[in-house]
Amino acid sequence: MFKILSLKVILFGFIFTFFSSFGQSFFLGLFNSSIREALSITHGQFGSIYASATLLSSIILVWIGKKIDDINILKFSSYVIIFLSVSCFIFSKISSVIFLFIGIFLMRLSGQGLSSHTATTTISRFFERNRGRALSTCWLGLSLAEFILPVLIVFLLTFIEWRDIWVSISILVIIVLPITSYFLVKEIKLDTREDNNKEAITKEIKQWKRIEVLKDYRFYIVCMTMLAMPWIATGAFVYQSFITSSKDWGPYVIAQSFMVYSILSVVTLFVSGFLIDKFSSRKLLIYMNIPLFAATGVLFFFDNEFSSFLFFGLLGMTNGLANVLGSSTWAEIYGVKYIGSIKALTTALMVFATAFGTALFGILIDINFSIEQIAIVSGSYILTSIILLNSIKRKLNPQYI
Repeated sequence: MFKILSLKVILFGFIFTFFSSFGQSFFLGLFNSSIREALSITHGQFGSIYASATLLSSIILVWIGKKIDDINILKFSSYVIIFLSVSCFIFSKISSVIFLFIGIFLMRLSGQGLSSHTATTTISRFFERNRGRALSTCWLGLSLAEFILPVLIVFLLTFIEWRDIWVSISILVIIVLPITSYFLVKEIKLDTREDNNKEAITKEIKQWKRIEVLKDYRFYIVCMTMLAMPWIATGAFVYQSFITSSKDWGPYVIAQSFMVYSILSVVTLFVSGFLIDKFSSRKLLIYMNIPLFAATGVLFFFDNEFSSFLFFGLLGMTNGLANVLGSSTWAEIYGVKYIGSIKALTTALMVFATAFGTALFGILIDINFSIEQIAIVSGSYILTSIILLNSIKRKLNPQYI
């Protein structure tokens, strides 16, 4: 019974992370040029709009996301599905700067925010012994999207108007997700767990409320580490056309590089899932951003087209680690009773970081920073976060009662 239920929960998470891709920066960045051309706006203007809309979505997510602790997952996911489908349709109707702001806000909140939050919170709460492997499998949904969608969308844009693509996505969401959600999580309740015999272990760990987490200095240092990937990768995804022109790469190089990004994300997801269940997230966290730091070095030192594959491959490695560690670490340190509320906060911070990255990259580009100079800024942040995390790595154990 529990084995079948576990598989259903993992499949639910897989599907929702796949569909969260429609609000992710790598996907929205594919329409950057088309939207800027349609509205006659610059990189910096697009970045400012993207950042402000994303920032607003992160604020709203803190409030909406905590509701998952109080509402049956089937009902909560139903609201998210309707919201996502409507958001995709509205995005297809962008005709002005104001509508662009609204469209990005809705996609960031419903896609990257609530869809991924629904998947990871459900899995983090349900699984205990196999949380690492379950989360790594769940995030394969997004990795699959990152593998197939960039090349597919670039190809479709050669003969289909970008607005029509978004209408089709809206229809796909409202057809596929309700059916799959009903059959996969209709039996899941707020207190449903992977193995009830492990409940005693969970009760021994202090269950932190969100207000208590906000008073814990460790939270901010761990967040600094976890937020490096979102803002740096988002900048690279949203301004992929700027990187292409700066490095003089062909039009399909970055789209093809996403395949390497996706493959290495998957490999790292699998490996990290097993390692987390064996050693814990807290011990792996210190290594998470090392590939990301190396990626900024590649962007600084190399210009040939092969460096694109290396750059995105290293991003993929950190992405694979970050996707699993971003959920399991909080559950290990702060417990799972209020994990929805805590994850709403951390997901909102992650979304905020993507807004920061978009704004920063756009501003730096508009004041004539080269991509190499942007790489130096990014690398400096990563190195600082690694040093700070290393200083508290022995203090990341949970509190027991």
